[in-house]
Amino acid sequence: MSERALPSRDERVTALREARVVLVSACLLGEACRYDGRCQRSERVLAALADKDVVPVCPEVASGLPVPRPPVDLRGGTGVDVWAGRATAVERAADIDRTEPFQRGARLALDAARRFGATVALLKEKSPSCGSQRVYESGQLRAGEGITTALLRAEGITVLGDEDL
Repeated sequence: MSERALPSRDERVTALREARVVLVSACLLGEACRYDGRCQRSERVLAALADKDVVPVCPEVASGLPVPRPPVDLRGGTGVDVWAGRATAVERAADIDRTEPFQRGARLALDAARRFGATVALLKEKSPSCGSQRVYESGQLRAGEGITTALLRAEGITVLGDEDL
């Protein structure tokens, strides 16, 4: 995966508006699947999806990680760097490498997008999986994308974050 110019916010929002099928972070729809056992139900997201076919995903849960689960940061870079083998996904407190389940969950999200014909994904910002513009890397919020977002974008899917709305 290479670094690439991302569509502008307006272009991403237009792609969402025009999409028929949208892959969506399940936590934004009200599913209690976040690492802390909560949801991040978003009325803005629900309104933006009112006339869409929605494919809910939580890459981390799909990969077999529990709810709740310890928080994970990227270490050594962003999601693009994880796929290039230059970075990892690591539990903050226990320093346990969770890269493999995060990559497995990303592949499952991509499979779901393909299966249902989603050309756009609306994902939870700041997540190590789903962040589209900002992620936590070694405890610091920085510019970059999560592991699932990097894979989806590499496969031609337009990804926007809930904060884009």
